[in-house]
Amino acid sequence: MSINLIHVLKEASREKDLEIEFIIKALEDAIATAARKFYHLDEKVYARHDPDKDIIIAYTEKKVVETVQDPKEEISLEEAKKIDENIKIGDTIKRELDLNKLGRIAAQTAKQVLCQKIRDAERIKIYKEYIQKIGDLVTGPVKRFEKGEIIIDLGRTEAKVPKDQQSKMEKWSIGERLRAVIIDVQEKGTGPQIVLSRTDPRLLVRLLEVEVPEIYDGTVIIKNAVRDPGERAKVAVFSRNKDVDPVGACIGIKGARIQAITRELRGEKIDIIPWAEDIVTFAQNALAPAKINRVLVKANPDGTKSIDVVVDDNSLSLAIGKKGQNVRLASELIGVKIEVKSETDVKKEVQEVLSKIMNIQNEEEKDELSSIPGIGPKLSEKLKEHGIKTKEDLKNVSLEDLCSIPGIGESTAKKIKSAIGEEEE
Repeated sequence: MSINLIHVLKEASREKDLEIEFIIKALEDAIATAARKFYHLDEKVYARHDPDKDIIIAYTEKKVVETVQDPKEEISLEEAKKIDENIKIGDTIKRELDLNKLGRIAAQTAKQVLCQKIRDAERIKIYKEYIQKIGDLVTGPVKRFEKGEIIIDLGRTEAKVPKDQQSKMEKWSIGERLRAVIIDVQEKGTGPQIVLSRTDPRLLVRLLEVEVPEIYDGTVIIKNAVRDPGERAKVAVFSRNKDVDPVGACIGIKGARIQAITRELRGEKIDIIPWAEDIVTFAQNALAPAKINRVLVKANPDGTKSIDVVVDDNSLSLAIGKKGQNVRLASELIGVKIEVKSETDVKKEVQEVLSKIMNIQNEEEKDELSSIPGIGPKLSEKLKEHGIKTKEDLKNVSLEDLCSIPGIGESTAKKIKSAIGEEEE
């Protein structure tokens, strides 16, 4: 009338890293299900662990009533007295089931139910464990490749590195240990799916925390990090202690610390940038190693800011970087759009602006003289050559001086003066 399996379940509890109470409850449910199917019962079957005897017992339970309304839950007093003569209405009667009669099929049913419950519990436990670790660093050997994805063995579960989270500069082999950062944990029917990344900036941050004690203990703070995976990265750092150089702490003696991270990222170049609250200083630091001459912060109509940076002609390509990489990463690091210009470009822009202003002024002057009756384009140009550019100039010049201009006779001069006089009136 019992089944002695508790000692096995205690070992399973240790192996699966699950509470013994859960394992016992799972076994009770499995035995109850198997017994109900074996005895073809409609009523509910219960199973309970007896800690004193260290066994599982199974039984049915019904309430004694005068008139039965639910046969699955109730039993008449007459039927109950056949089992126990001392029973009375309102009591609960239990009928123990002989588990020793359970055959191979019933045992297999119990095993399936138990295994399924343990698997479900493991999945829930793994999901709860890893959902709290998003952004953390994990390490594991490469187990296999599936449709371009890298599958990593994390011990009790597997994780994947999708194709879009892999660096194009990296190649991996089965068995090789891979470090990556957790970016997502998805619930799937087959269990939790842990998604890793080798391209996320958080990977660089976690590696710096491992290699640089000053970052781990909070003396040096990483303000921001951006990456062009496999090629280049920029990290802005700040020190809470004025006696600690944040850049030097990250680089290490003879570059030992930063070189270790560069090796881990397969040759990715890392720029350590001193963070500054002043956006102009921060922009100059972020565009290093290029030398910056001037920085202009502009307010855009949409409320955002942008930065114009002026460099020497020979520093333009260095500031922009290969395919715009340096200025793009600097913009992401600061969070503001940066446009890099050379001194020659700025001079050209200034000349173009001045030229437009002069053209506008000339057009205005031209229009003013040409609007006077009797003054055509040629006469207008002749007057301008002698310093007469506006109506006011014509008004102030004497008739005698006007006649002294070659090509303008007394008759023409009088007409011009007369025209000005009429306009004034």
